[in-house]
Amino acid sequence: METNPPTNSPANSSLNSSVTLADIQAARRRIAGSIVQTACIESPALSDLTGCQIFCKQEFLQRTGSFKERGARNALAQLTPHQAQLGVIAASAGNHALGLAWHGHLLNIPVTVVMPRFAPLVKVTRCRQFGATVVLFGETYDEARAEADRLAAERQLTLALEILEEVSGTEAIVVPVGGGGLLAGIATVVHAMEPHVQIIGVEPANAACFAAGLAAGAPVRIPTRYTIADGLAVAEAGRHSLSIMRPLAPRMVTVGEESLALAMLRLAELEKCIVEGAGAAGLAALLGKSLSDLKGRRVVLVLSGGNIDPLAHSRVIERGLAADGRIFRFDALINDRPGSLAHLASVLGAAEANITEIVHNRTFAGPDLSRVHVLCTVETRDRAHIAEIQKRLAENGVELFNEERIIAN
Repeated sequence: METNPPTNSPANSSLNSSVTLADIQAARRRIAGSIVQTACIESPALSDLTGCQIFCKQEFLQRTGSFKERGARNALAQLTPHQAQLGVIAASAGNHALGLAWHGHLLNIPVTVVMPRFAPLVKVTRCRQFGATVVLFGETYDEARAEADRLAAERQLTLALEILEEVSGTEAIVVPVGGGGLLAGIATVVHAMEPHVQIIGVEPANAACFAAGLAAGAPVRIPTRYTIADGLAVAEAGRHSLSIMRPLAPRMVTVGEESLALAMLRLAELEKCIVEGAGAAGLAALLGKSLSDLKGRRVVLVLSGGNIDPLAHSRVIERGLAADGRIFRFDALINDRPGSLAHLASVLGAAEANITEIVHNRTFAGPDLSRVHVLCTVETRDRAHIAEIQKRLAENGVELFNEERIIAN
């Protein structure tokens, strides 16, 4: 059977939704003691960086590394004894599966999760460690969802109650958006309790299904491309989430891959937080220009999850360093004679650029046998330092060929 949500009465909802503040408060009581009430901590470093007064809701510190434990526990807690004996099944790209697997283990409820084949290995492995049966099917989340009988309920609604309690005077909450469940849950609470607080949804530009659904007035299937924020890589927004959010006309922004990588780097450096791409989406939006009007305001970022493979995280950090102007790669043409490579190294040393990799290519250097290509990667301070290095190379007769930075869009 499925972890379907209870049918709630819309009688008390001003949003024409089947979810009311009373429903959410009841869910909070059901999961009390089973979910970590994570801290929402002020970040002086991120505040200085963005010009806002930033608070970080640290949902990556949940036992399974994501806010989705909340909805999983709430759904499992509402099963009848017969349903619990039969077990549950859900489709998930990873984080909901982890939450369901862990709390199913605690409650002795059999759990089966259908995950797409691209699901991060770390999430697949941990689900199995928690005792869940994992079925890998399809190349996309939607194919995995179709393989499951029905998608398990993903009502992550109690988090907003904690934010409003922990950060008095909140003026804006910036929320990562995939299918829209988290956004709709937070908006339901905030609209009922503090309607003046601005709710802003952030989607990866490569998978902006929720904004498309709002524009169309109904869920629409969009083509998705790869995104670092794999937890938000959804092709179609949830119908119920859209029905909750449509009357509110929420503000939606998108972020690119470079911004996501840079945000993950900033969180690792400044907050010592290992956060996955989806969790870094809010900071990525603040680092861009689309939320400049929030400067000076009291803003909460929902750091929704931290489940990312260490190798993948290291690659993203490298991309973030490149986006920040702290790694520079160039292809130089130098004379093929003794001392030329040493000359290049001396110029870079004088410019205080630290060489991390160098490839001396004679075989594929072109028809001019008197010159060779040298592909060089250096550590730099910032973009101004890169410009200084380029200037020094030119002044010392080093010709750059097909210059590029190591960054993937």
